[in-house]
Amino acid sequence: MDDTKCMVSLAKFYLEFTVDESCGKCTPCRIGTKRMLEILEKICNGEGTELDLYKLEKLANNIKNASICGLGQSAPNPVLSTMKYFKEEYKEHVIKKECKALECRKMAKIAINPEKCKGCGLCQKNCPVNAIEGEKRDIRVINQDICIKCGTCLTSCPFKAIGN
Repeated sequence: MDDTKCMVSLAKFYLEFTVDESCGKCTPCRIGTKRMLEILEKICNGEGTELDLYKLEKLANNIKNASICGLGQSAPNPVLSTMKYFKEEYKEHVIKKECKALECRKMAKIAINPEKCKGCGLCQKNCPVNAIEGEKRDIRVINQDICIKCGTCLTSCPFKAIGN
């Protein structure tokens, strides 16, 4: 893992797995993990609040202590661990409404850095919705109203000129 990975999205990924694997015998695991996942989805969609962070941590600790089996007891660990070591990333999601890793697509503000753009047009050519504007050899601009934040431009730019 490096700084190109979103820790909030990573915690959500592991929680999705846990929700699918829960046997459903105990309420903390069956319902609690679903509520945690809902909160993480809300945060990743740019709709989270600081109160959600409090609820998420409180719920995670309650599930960990009240679950019957090892799955339920360990299900909150990715959330608790990322909240402990990457608290600022969670705060950026709920306060600034941004994901620096650009993995939470609904919050991504993808832009072209004019200092790095060479005007090659690869991003424009690969954009599935024609959201990138500009003429041959010109610095390109992303129309945020059209952009679906798919990330194709990020991967197609050889100059790393696209980011947030």
